[in-house]
Amino acid sequence: MKEARSRKGDGRAEARRLAHLVQQAIDEGADTVEEIHRSIANLPLDVLERLDVFEQTVKDVRKVQDTSIGAIYALIHKVNREVGKLATELLRRPTPRKTALRKTAPRKAATSAHAR
Repeated sequence: MKEARSRKGDGRAEARRLAHLVQQAIDEGADTVEEIHRSIANLPLDVLERLDVFEQTVKDVRKVQDTSIGAIYALIHKVNREVGKLATELLRRPTPRKTALRKTAPRKAATSAHAR
């Protein structure tokens, strides 16, 4: 019986570890995609900047672009953190079977006491 509990605990620890690993991979992936996004978005601005005609306009567009891209990926990271918290919370809860067994166990004991 103790061994079965130990395996369940190991399973939960493994699930939490995997949830953390997935969350970390999403964060790193989002960082990589953000970097690529910024590089691609800067290409036309780099060309305009070399023309020296739109210098101030390019600076203004870069500010708006940086703010927009930053907000997008900040939101992705926030959602990832919230999903990670939810996953951790769900993994800490007892399984429905355990909860059902806890609720029925005292009744069985009381029933067997009446039978004697």
